[in-house]
Amino acid sequence: MINLLFNTPEWARVENLSDDQLTALSDDGVPLIDIRRDEEWEETGVIEGSHLITFFHEGDKYDLDGWLAGFDKVADRDKPFILVCRHGIRTAKLGRFLDGRQDFRHVHHLQYGISAWIEAGRPVRLYEPE
Repeated sequence: MINLLFNTPEWARVENLSDDQLTALSDDGVPLIDIRRDEEWEETGVIEGSHLITFFHEGDKYDLDGWLAGFDKVADRDKPFILVCRHGIRTAKLGRFLDGRQDFRHVHHLQYGISAWIEAGRPVRLYEPE
């Protein structure tokens, strides 16, 4: 498996978004992808309009090909998209990896994650498993 933290080029970057910037981009139709796990979605709820595609599973394991297959169903690799996790740490890692190793060039993430979103009084909806 690829270690996302150590195998990402230094020049790879991901655009940090504030809550307001996320709202504006989402309102413009930019896909929002929540990479957390089911139990996290159940605990906090999700941002309306989010596509729920888990990246990091228990023990920081992941299935890159499976995640990319889910991604390709909801977003275009050549266009902007937004990643969301709990605190912005996992999305920053994944975003740098996608930019640096997968040639995605329009990666954004909610800088402080859904935790800060909720603390700011922003709306979430209940998670409803499929």
